[in-house]
Amino acid sequence: MLFISPPFGNYISLDDTISVAGSFTLNPRYGLLGQIIKTLTYSYVHNGWINKIGLRNNGIDWALKNVSEKSILSVAILNKSDIKPLLEKIPENRNIELNISCPNTEKKMISSGLSDFINNKRKWCIIKISPTCSNTDIDNYYNIGFRQFHCCNTIPVKEGGLSGISLIPYTTNKVTYIKNKYNDTEIIAGGGITYYNDVLHYKAIGANHFSVSTLLFNPLLFTQFYYSYREGTQGSPKPPPHLLNN
Repeated sequence: MLFISPPFGNYISLDDTISVAGSFTLNPRYGLLGQIIKTLTYSYVHNGWINKIGLRNNGIDWALKNVSEKSILSVAILNKSDIKPLLEKIPENRNIELNISCPNTEKKMISSGLSDFINNKRKWCIIKISPTCSNTDIDNYYNIGFRQFHCCNTIPVKEGGLSGISLIPYTTNKVTYIKNKYNDTEIIAGGGITYYNDVLHYKAIGANHFSVSTLLFNPLLFTQFYYSYREGTQGSPKPPPHLLNN
């Protein structure tokens, strides 16, 4: 399965993909709106896209009313005290991804006390890990019950969160470690996917699913990728669809 990660998952829904919307926090968070134009840029130094928008979102109440139930909700937990009200608000059968690794917040994100989100009513209860998290961190997430891992979020750099091909060695490392140690996991590999060969690389090392986001900054390149992806996974794809919903 191909996942469309935020921010593009908020706006795009395509055949044979799952959109991930968010990330959403307990309360509305206006983040670093003034930084978007300044920092959502391509860095030739880092060879990738950098953002520093600070989890700007309308809050979980808005998301539950307005985001399609077909989409996975990306949920970011900034305070341990947020866990209980989030559990009370989010239906037990709502598919979620716990974003524990956004580099663009002024505080360390919560990565403990998350096991209560795991239940047998959700098809998807994904934990999205940092490219710089330790193997011990991964072991801890597995031991408290997580079986669906998204590798990886953006790389923390001075200017913000770095995405693109620089993520490939990080994601490769995490996917390899998880799959070799825990063969009952489902792994979503993302970061640097530009061509179908990148999917084949991640698949060869054990990824079950794949995610794209910044590739959509180039609609033509994404359309070519999407067409190749469907051809590779289904054999006879339909013509490339419109990128945005009407």
